[in-house]
Amino acid sequence: MSRWLTEAVPRGRVAAFRTLVYLFVAGDLVVFTPWVRARVDVPGDLYQPLFVGRVLPLPTPTPALVSVIFWALLALAALAATGRAPRLAGWAVFALYLEWMIIAMSYGKVDHDRFALLVALAVLPTAGRARHGDPTRTEAGGWALRVTQLAVVCTYFLAAWAKFRFGGLDWATGSVLAKAIIRRGTDLADLVAQVPHLLLVAQFGILAFELLSPLVFVLPERWRIATVGFFYSFHLVTVATITISFAPHLVAMTSFLPLEKVRPVLRARLLWHRWRARPVGAGRVGEDPGPPGPPASTGPGIPVRDPATP
Repeated sequence: MSRWLTEAVPRGRVAAFRTLVYLFVAGDLVVFTPWVRARVDVPGDLYQPLFVGRVLPLPTPTPALVSVIFWALLALAALAATGRAPRLAGWAVFALYLEWMIIAMSYGKVDHDRFALLVALAVLPTAGRARHGDPTRTEAGGWALRVTQLAVVCTYFLAAWAKFRFGGLDWATGSVLAKAIIRRGTDLADLVAQVPHLLLVAQFGILAFELLSPLVFVLPERWRIATVGFFYSFHLVTVATITISFAPHLVAMTSFLPLEKVRPVLRARLLWHRWRARPVGAGRVGEDPGPPGPPASTGPGIPVRDPATP
């Protein structure tokens, strides 16, 4: 078990995953959860901290406190994405983002799509230094990715357990998806709802998918990647039909992928050098070569004969 948990992976994979996660944290503050800054304007009596917020204990958020967390988290996430000071910056980002999530989820609604991302933030500082493209394998980085993968699968499996705990088989045989389509469905969802019994079949399929998700760990690598692709397609259908986004979860799920093979910075650098190395007379992409010049000559009064002329 310990060998499986610490299976070595290329450092380049850890570096790519780290950059992606920390860039998402910065983007999350301004794209997905900017409303947290406005929510603290409501009376403090409405703040009902989560269990972890009561245990620590954490203060009731104020506009000043939230602003400090927002700007500090933006700066530290950008620093951590570069790979510099991986432990210091990583632990700081985890602590601040955890507090950001506690504030966000302490007003009546808790999103379970954040669980795997928080686990990734908690374990990435333990992976140590890693550079993009480095093929050297690391067990510490492998452990960080494996723990994140376990959190991803637990998100699915525990979701199924919660459905049985609170709804029983009525969740599968009821009108869960129908209610979701009525509340926030798209035109595509309206078409799907018109197919008899399809929503019931989909509900049983969702339960089966979530319960069987741990099998991804026993599949050969080729089939494991294909299964993760199916996971992504499931969320794509979810967004297209009932507009529920699992963006943080999808970012954490990239821990299954060989990210070291995707090197956008290197590709952009190679394209730039190729563009710069083109001959001046050859022109560049999008550049008008202009009208043709006069025919060349070998000397005064001696024109060059066109090879195509007989």
